[in-house]
Amino acid sequence: MTAPRAPRAPRVGFVSLGCPKALVDSERILTGLRAEGYDIAPTYRDADVVVVNTCGFIDAAIDESLDAIGEALAENGRVIVTGCLGARPERILERHPQVLKITGPHAYEDVMGAVHEYLPPRHDPFLDLVPPQGIRLTPRHYAYLKISEGCNNRCSFCIIPSLRGRLASRPIDEVLREAERLVAAGVKELLVISQDTSAYGTDVRYASAAWRGQTYAARFIDLARGLGSLGVWVRLHYVYPYPHVDEVIELMAEHRVLPYLDIPFQHGSPSVLKRMRRPAHAENTLARIRAWRAQCPELTIRSTFIVGFPGETEAEFAELLAWLDDAELDRVGCFKYSPVDGAKANALADPVAPEVQEERYERFMERARAISAKRLAARVGKTIEVLVDKIDGDSAVARSWADAPEIDGVVRIRNGSGLQPGDLAQVRVTGASEYDLQARLTARRARAAPSV
Repeated sequence: MTAPRAPRAPRVGFVSLGCPKALVDSERILTGLRAEGYDIAPTYRDADVVVVNTCGFIDAAIDESLDAIGEALAENGRVIVTGCLGARPERILERHPQVLKITGPHAYEDVMGAVHEYLPPRHDPFLDLVPPQGIRLTPRHYAYLKISEGCNNRCSFCIIPSLRGRLASRPIDEVLREAERLVAAGVKELLVISQDTSAYGTDVRYASAAWRGQTYAARFIDLARGLGSLGVWVRLHYVYPYPHVDEVIELMAEHRVLPYLDIPFQHGSPSVLKRMRRPAHAENTLARIRAWRAQCPELTIRSTFIVGFPGETEAEFAELLAWLDDAELDRVGCFKYSPVDGAKANALADPVAPEVQEERYERFMERARAISAKRLAARVGKTIEVLVDKIDGDSAVARSWADAPEIDGVVRIRNGSGLQPGDLAQVRVTGASEYDLQARLTARRARAAPSV
């Protein structure tokens, strides 16, 4: 007699939208689902229910999220919605009233509860296996490490605090242990993310904890020191130019963490920054950048800016261009201002016409491209360490300390066919474009410590 076939595991489809912080949320939910015996379906057709993790920051992201929900409903019909847009369920229900459930951002237990409600688990949790580092959506050799939720800033163009709440820092030992597990699983690069990384620990009064026989405080500098002891690349994102950030530059100069700072400056005009209600807007950021580079010449700074903010005059835009010329930032992104439901900036007078926004955007990006090309050209002839992301025919696509995945440039290694994703290698830079470098392989490296 043939033994009865065991029922197949329930299958959940998953759509993850938005920023790396949302990606980490998705990874945590997926880890929880796999731990309970759910399979992750590769297509809508294969799924018993679909979870859509949404973004709700700007209108374009909201439209993308609503379109994704609609596609999942059309292809599958059983959809649970979570993420930032879930904090405003009326926006979702107005267009898609047939969704099964809506939860807000980083609401892991609520998402799991919704899945349980509409797709009960069929498993033995004591027998299901999940790797200690959890389920990740990034390649094996790099991972995002989220150190906190929420934000205490009240920028006039942003609604993140109302979507994700106030700053809630994770315990320092919990963060360091997670990083340790990721490194043990083969991660070569840790990308530290939050809404305000340099504010880490302020909400918990810098509470201390033990890790590896030493005491660490929940402070930006202690976090960097701890992560820097793991022997992998450590990249710091979403850092505000507060004075205490100066302490981390020494670690960068010593190559204990990557000499890379992602700082959302947003503008260069003091009057615009005041209307934006940006934290640290009164700081002399140009002087701080000069001091950082004097201490750590290899430092790469990336940032994002908004043009066409309400009331932005031609003179204020000229201030931004002059600031950019002085700062000579290595990596720059730019957005044209768009209103966000619930943002204080919506009440500001003198909106900038779309055609003026577009013209300023083009002028800004032209200036940024010229600066990037100049700074990359200075690297031609130098030998640098890179981390390989993928192989493309006879070439390898890699990144240097100056390149975060997905958002910055790449280093194309022409003779890199023998390399593998996750390899560290020494290359000699042979050419440069506006955003990318070309190089030739000189040697592989076995270790993963940052070297520039």
